[in-house]
Amino acid sequence: MTDAAASAGLQAARRMVLLVVHSQRGSAAEFAQQTARGLQDRGMDVVVTDEDRDSLADVPARVVPTDEHAADGCELVVVLGGDGTILRGAELARVADVPLLGVNLGHVGFLAEAEREDINAVVHGIVDRSWQVEERMAIDVRVFRGDDLVASTWALNEMSLEKTIRERMIDVLVEVDGRPLSRWGCDGVVCATPTGSTAYAFSAGGPVVWPEVEALVVVPLSAHALFARPLVVSPRSVVALELHGSGPAAVLWADGRRSIDVPPAARIDVRTSRQPVRLARLIPGTFTDRLVAKFSLPVAGWRGASESRS
Repeated sequence: MTDAAASAGLQAARRMVLLVVHSQRGSAAEFAQQTARGLQDRGMDVVVTDEDRDSLADVPARVVPTDEHAADGCELVVVLGGDGTILRGAELARVADVPLLGVNLGHVGFLAEAEREDINAVVHGIVDRSWQVEERMAIDVRVFRGDDLVASTWALNEMSLEKTIRERMIDVLVEVDGRPLSRWGCDGVVCATPTGSTAYAFSAGGPVVWPEVEALVVVPLSAHALFARPLVVSPRSVVALELHGSGPAAVLWADGRRSIDVPPAARIDVRTSRQPVRLARLIPGTFTDRLVAKFSLPVAGWRGASESRS
């Protein structure tokens, strides 16, 4: 083998991590530099997209275009930021089918695996490959006008159909598994995954769903209807929303990041995606503990079950 071939083989074998950063958060660049140097000192390559490059000029990394191939060849997508930045990282991780690991630099950071003070432990965990992969259900969303498919997208947290005219509600007919369920005059409708049950759907009064429970959550927004409670339906169900033909148009948001204009008489169907999002977990713990920590729930005085009662 020639020296050039050996060098090429060594380069091909190097481990790579894509770093995604909240570029507008003041501390993000500092943590990104610390993370990048920690990984590189341990023999790993760090990749950033050109979207993040300008705000991370001091971070030593290889730059790739911000497209569906950004995470190709990487073993992890590591996100430094809040839930919004993690959702941006999820778009890149899902295409490449690699795990996503979030470090919270925001407020709640419900999707994050670690907090900013854990950054050194995160670096060691990445190098040692001590993470476990947890698959989270995603949803596929399609918009039809008549028989024509006019748009499609996906979401990790939720799809929300929302009114665009402040003073006018939208008129939505809700269908589950090919059968009409109810008609809502409302500000909108949220269709969420278990992961998204603690996000927009939670704020709208929906239930918290443990990640192990695969289900679709449907939550009406300010609906004027007798039957307008949040619904939890089977992950094998197809939920459809039909806009009334004589009513106003609406806008569809996927994870609050990607929008689609929805005309009157359009039909939206929402179903479980065949491709989940893979989250990397470094810290063992239950979802109950995560809820308590993220929402600062009052648990003082808890004694737990004694051995004789358990």
